[in-house]
Amino acid sequence: MFRGTHALASWGLVFVGSWLALGGVSVVLAEEPATDEAAQMHAMAARIDELVLAKLQAEKTPPAPLASDGEFIRRAYLDLVGSIPSVAQTRAYLDDASPDKREKLVAQLLKSPAHPTHLANTWRALVLEPTDDPGSLQNEQGLQQWLRGKFSENVRYDRLVEEFLTATQGNDGPGYFYAAQELKPELLAAETSRIFLGLQLECAQCHDHPFDRWKQRDFWGVAAFFAQLERPNNDSNLGLGRFDIVDRNVGEVTIPETEDVVKPSFPGTDADYASFGGTRRQQLAIWMVSRDNPFMPRRAVNWAWAHMMGRGIVHPADDMSPQNVPSHPELLDELTTYFVKSGFDLRLLLQTIAITDTYARSSEAVSESEAPPELFARMAVKSLTPEQLYDALLKVGLLRGGSDANLNDGMRVQFVARMRTAGKDRTTFDTGMPQALALMNGPPVSTATSPDTSGLLKAMSAPFLSDEQRLNVLFLAAYSREPNPQELARYEEFLKSASPSEQSQALGDVLWVLANSAEFMLNH
Repeated sequence: MFRGTHALASWGLVFVGSWLALGGVSVVLAEEPATDEAAQMHAMAARIDELVLAKLQAEKTPPAPLASDGEFIRRAYLDLVGSIPSVAQTRAYLDDASPDKREKLVAQLLKSPAHPTHLANTWRALVLEPTDDPGSLQNEQGLQQWLRGKFSENVRYDRLVEEFLTATQGNDGPGYFYAAQELKPELLAAETSRIFLGLQLECAQCHDHPFDRWKQRDFWGVAAFFAQLERPNNDSNLGLGRFDIVDRNVGEVTIPETEDVVKPSFPGTDADYASFGGTRRQQLAIWMVSRDNPFMPRRAVNWAWAHMMGRGIVHPADDMSPQNVPSHPELLDELTTYFVKSGFDLRLLLQTIAITDTYARSSEAVSESEAPPELFARMAVKSLTPEQLYDALLKVGLLRGGSDANLNDGMRVQFVARMRTAGKDRTTFDTGMPQALALMNGPPVSTATSPDTSGLLKAMSAPFLSDEQRLNVLFLAAYSREPNPQELARYEEFLKSASPSEQSQALGDVLWVLANSAEFMLNH
């Protein structure tokens, strides 16, 4: 029997449940974790490093050195708040000589209002297939607002999953997910299994999986949990207005092209769904959020690791089939136990990974023979998502916003649609000519790098600044580092070749080159 951790009140389960202006971005002063929690966090972080290093030693692979301060602050900002730091934030971090400044930075970012916005954006993309259809923006906006509220409150992850699965009101964010799946049991089964369990059950929809353990009845057994849903107002259009959901007590699924009725069943276990009370969706939720569930906590941990490290302990991160073995089984087991014991605290899990030396390693290769990426000898190089790239361009031009930009921002929507690629693996770089041309010639790059519209370039026009100081600022804005001697000499020569009336445009040209470089578009 699985032990549910909260719930679905009438079925006997119980929920367990000052501003600092820093360089133009508000962050909440980080609260110190409780003593026991902090000790457990540091112990788990040390254990992560121990297990990763043990695997590297066994493979006779040296780890990369720790990243520079500039590399680390840019990486942490992109991973935790979805944008790059300002010049002031970078300078403050580079000037900080305290030994625990990495940990303090991570804590500040996790308390920033931009963190839940970034997580909501990330999870919206995970839950809803991206589309260029303007009519689908309401689904995306509604789901993102709901997710942001949950991440702002740092709601227990198991509670978030439960509320997602059992939503009934159209103004609840998950209602938009149900709308996108058109209440079809087979679509809901495939997507909820992938998102929350890391199981690719859809491969068994039409026949037994040829390579995995899943049978056709496993897939339709999950679909049966969604077979009794209907809309109370059948005249409403999908994706428009409210999308209320009613759980009936009738409705079954059958194996396609047969009359074989399939009753609900939990994948990978013989637990009886009828032993749980409530509607079928509530029965599924009780099983899924159980502390003993063999899939849900591990999938959440693997997602968090992939989000921070570029790839999961199981890769791909949403394919946690028993046939797809983890690179570090002991690490996945211990992190899952830690996550469950923490009360399914997703923010604490991200914080724990972020303070490790494993996360802080440079992305530079340490030998001519490249170590397999699953060893995590160095940080994976990740391409920025279109949303991250847009927000980084806003930040580098000091235009506005950043990660809190409105999803319905017309320029943002158009930019994201142009820059979107088919691949979902951020460690592969499949940007093509259309994306390159859009980036080089269109907004927001042109806006961020024009002397007429860039706040950064206007600030650089002060006559008391030397060319070296101006270039230092531009590099700090784009890369969170100062130029090396070769870069400084090359760009100083370029600026000296410009007439006094062309200086502003020359600085804009330098910023344009930096914004269109691989270093700017990658998270190292």
